[in-house]
Amino acid sequence: MQLAALVEYLNDYLRIDAIPDYSGALNGLQVAGAEAVRRIAVAVDACQATIDQAAADGADVLVVHHGLFWGRTAPVTGMYYRRLSALIRHNVALYSCHLPLDAHPEVGNNHVLARMLSLTPDGSFGAIHGVEIGVTASAGLSRAEFVVRVQEALGVTALVIGAGPEAVRRVGVLTGGGGSLIAEAASAGIDTFVTGEGQHHTYFEAEERGLNVIYAGHYATETVGIRALGDHLRERFGLQVDFIDHPTGL
Repeated sequence: MQLAALVEYLNDYLRIDAIPDYSGALNGLQVAGAEAVRRIAVAVDACQATIDQAAADGADVLVVHHGLFWGRTAPVTGMYYRRLSALIRHNVALYSCHLPLDAHPEVGNNHVLARMLSLTPDGSFGAIHGVEIGVTASAGLSRAEFVVRVQEALGVTALVIGAGPEAVRRVGVLTGGGGSLIAEAASAGIDTFVTGEGQHHTYFEAEERGLNVIYAGHYATETVGIRALGDHLRERFGLQVDFIDHPTGL
């Protein structure tokens, strides 16, 4: 498969041009590479470890959720130089999909995690740059049972703020750093909010709004979408696709 064809497909499938993102996120092809694609690597982050592993595995493209660029101009030195030079030296292309992957209804982090939790998404919440990327769903089990479900699905020990009802009825899922959206979750009628991480003060916000908040890890909650995207590419194009796991514990 040609790199240009893969990029065109991903841009269309993920609606890269239609989903706004943080300034300078630069979704899409961030670094060019080999024209022919035979092997793809997928990972949460474009860091030195995942770049080096993709090169060692012989990948032609590395597809990530968190790319190299986040809104500021930086000199190509030090850590930044080493990442770029490794990609160029090994002819590995880099493709990034941040909020477009969060929001996708098939392989998006939030829809995939909801389905992993045996939930059926029935609405959305949590607007970022005008696009609601979180999903809502109904449930009918105890808070303790639901926490176990989350932990087993992701293989983590979650941090739980049990300030909401013992009976879980309305769930919101918004992966990654969704702790800043507790107010939006409460306004959407959610009683139990599953996300990755939040700041210290979010404990009191959850407590005073009467919400259960399950912090299951930024990294862990965002492995699910990039894995699903990798599975999709493998099934559609018959290419070898490998997931590179580089957990942060955060």
